[in-house]
Amino acid sequence: MTTKKQNASKRDRSNSLENGGMYEIKIKGFLDEHWKSWFEGMELSNVANGETGLECTLLTGLVADQPALHGLLSKIRDLNLTLISVRKISSKEHVIKKGDQDDEQENPRSS
Repeated sequence: MTTKKQNASKRDRSNSLENGGMYEIKIKGFLDEHWKSWFEGMELSNVANGETGLECTLLTGLVADQPALHGLLSKIRDLNLTLISVRKISSKEHVIKKGDQDDEQENPRSS
């Protein structure tokens, strides 16, 4: 026999697993690789924001759950960085984007 508390706990775990996943967080400005440890092993890549042309850093990686996501967002706030966007992405989309970045680094376009 399960209690209401056990059912609520199962529901909380289920929500936590649903809300975890791959995330892409875009912030204004370029961050160096040494910031990687601050952001719990997420990949950092410097990009230009397509809409505005601003220099941005893209943090991409696996986030365990909503509390972990809020922790990352708190760090961004505490470092006084400007948050541009937060987007949940599929693992497949992450692999495709990573491949595109590798191609750009290997074959930089000439001006």
